[in-house]
Amino acid sequence: MAHPTQLGFQDAASPVMEELLHFHDHALMIVFLISTLVLYIIVAMVSTKLTNKYILDSQEIEIVWTVLPAVILILIALPSLRILYLMDEINDPHLTIKAMGHQWYWSYEYTDYENLGFDSYMIPTQDLAPGQFRLLETDHRMVVPMESPVRVLVSAEDVLHSWAVPSLGVKLDAVPGRLNQTAFIASRPGVFYGQCSEICGANHSFMPIVVEAVPLEHFENWSSLMLENA
Repeated sequence: MAHPTQLGFQDAASPVMEELLHFHDHALMIVFLISTLVLYIIVAMVSTKLTNKYILDSQEIEIVWTVLPAVILILIALPSLRILYLMDEINDPHLTIKAMGHQWYWSYEYTDYENLGFDSYMIPTQDLAPGQFRLLETDHRMVVPMESPVRVLVSAEDVLHSWAVPSLGVKLDAVPGRLNQTAFIASRPGVFYGQCSEICGANHSFMPIVVEAVPLEHFENWSSLMLENA
C-alpha cells in the first residue's frame, strides 16, 4: 500500500514484483556509477591546468567509448529480458479470471465456475467505513487464493482501460475487441490496491482495483457463498 511521502516502490507481493525491484536497484546502481564518472570527468576537465591542442583523433578513446556503452547496455538488457520472459509465462494456472473494463467500473468473471461474476464499483467517500481508503475501496473485491497461479484475461467494453496492481507487478491494457492475458502469484495474504492506468474519460480516477489474497480454504468458502447468493 502506498503512503504519504513514499519515495520507493510498494512492498512486493508476488515473485515478479520482487524481480522488478531487484532490476530497478540494478539499473539504478549502473546509472549512479555513470553519473558519478561523468561528473568527475567534468570537474577534472574544468579544474585542470593541463591542455593538449594537438590531438586530432584517438583510436583508443573511440574504442573505449564504443565498447563500454555496449557492455553497459548488455548488462541492463539481459536482466530485463529475463523478467520479460518470466512475466510472459503462464504455466498451468489454478484459476482464471476475466476482468472487463467499463466506464467507469470493472466487472469480474471467474470462468472456472458456472455462475460466479460481479461488478466492482468504487465506494463513494461519504459511504466509507473507518479505516478505508478514499478513492481506492470497492464494493466487491477480486478475491484470489494466495500462492496459486492466477491467470487474468483483460478486455474492455467501451474505451481503452488498463488493469494495474503495483504490488503484484501487474499492468495490462484493456482494449475493446481484444483479449490480453497475464498471470501472477500472490506470495502473501493481504489487500492490494490498483487503479485504471489509461485515461478513459471523466471518471477515470474513480474506477479502482482491489485484489484480496486469502488462503485457499477461505477462498473456497468465499466462492461457495458467492455461488449460493448468485
